[in-house]
Amino acid sequence: MHKNIIATAVLALTMQTAAFAADPIKLGFLTVDSGPFMNVIAHFNEPAQLAVEVLNAEGGALGRKFELVMQSHAGTPATALSAANKLVEQQGVTMFSGFFTSSMSASLAPRLAAMNVLMFDADTTSDDSIGKNCTANFFHTAGTNKMVLNAIRSEIRKSGVKTWDVIGSDYAMGHDFTTQLEPLIKAEGGTLRTQVFATLGTSDFGSHISRLAANPAEGLAIVVTGVDAVNFFKQQKQFGLMAKYKAVISSSSSLSDAVLDSMGDSSVGVVLANQWDKAMPGDGNAAFVKAFEARYKKLPTFMDADVFQAFQLMRDGIVKAKSTDAAAVRAALSGMKTNTLFGPIEVRAADHQVVRPMALQQVVAAGAGKAAIASRGVVAAADVVPPVSPECKL
Repeated sequence: MHKNIIATAVLALTMQTAAFAADPIKLGFLTVDSGPFMNVIAHFNEPAQLAVEVLNAEGGALGRKFELVMQSHAGTPATALSAANKLVEQQGVTMFSGFFTSSMSASLAPRLAAMNVLMFDADTTSDDSIGKNCTANFFHTAGTNKMVLNAIRSEIRKSGVKTWDVIGSDYAMGHDFTTQLEPLIKAEGGTLRTQVFATLGTSDFGSHISRLAANPAEGLAIVVTGVDAVNFFKQQKQFGLMAKYKAVISSSSSLSDAVLDSMGDSSVGVVLANQWDKAMPGDGNAAFVKAFEARYKKLPTFMDADVFQAFQLMRDGIVKAKSTDAAAVRAALSGMKTNTLFGPIEVRAADHQVVRPMALQQVVAAGAGKAAIASRGVVAAADVVPPVSPECKL
């Protein structure tokens, strides 16, 4: 009798252990359900869903499948923090990615340790996230403004333009870009002249365009984002603003396949540095493009690629750590070298920035008032990723 009780208990424990082992690994994702970024939010939600499907098809991790847990919010730093808390406290998530603005990211980063969760920022470009605002539980997998500018440095040099104006969105991303742009222009023997910043949600750029058109420099840098970028480019064409400049540069924050159709041909001629290009070499990138096209019947954008990579890194960290514990995965990822759709990359131990390449592109005419983004080549990680900031103390 005693032996039967023990045997029954052992069997029950074994079955319970097996059941727990089969539980899915929950990966969190923050999305927004309102605000000026709704025109691009599908480019975050879709690759997150695809990534989990692909990772599960590849075998998951630790003998378990992945489950995507999405939490929506209103698109402010406060609501992002509340949504992240729900992922941790109600869903038991130990790591998450999502759609972030720089202000959301800055609000979340210092609270991650207390929440015992890892954040994978595949979106924001502010260098402060890996500088003065870096934290141990924060991993930055996208490119930064400095990386964008390092990628486009050769275009600034080749243009021969020495005086520049800039128009940017009036929040962290726009100001950080401008702060990084000025010393780069000076290093090339030029000067940054007029700086114009537009409040998020601006629908009428008339006064900003008039200010630039009144006394234009030789070159113009544009870092207006979201729906605002669509409004700006369409309105600048009406004023003939870009025609007043010898060279116009931008970044993927302003121009991508996600918004190009809405702009018509108003951005033709702009040279931009982008996080990703479908022509990037490697089997991993080709497989990603093929899977995305098969799933959604359209080509991916840089946003889709960056989000997909974030999930690849979560999986690789879990596999290396042999655990889903936040501290264990953090230790496994720090300094890790692996392969993602961007090819061989490294998660830099000193600041948790992913060392990865960037792409150069140009907007070209595609007939009948349309435009397309053409590849101009890939810039190696060694040529774009800046040294670790002395302000980052992990």
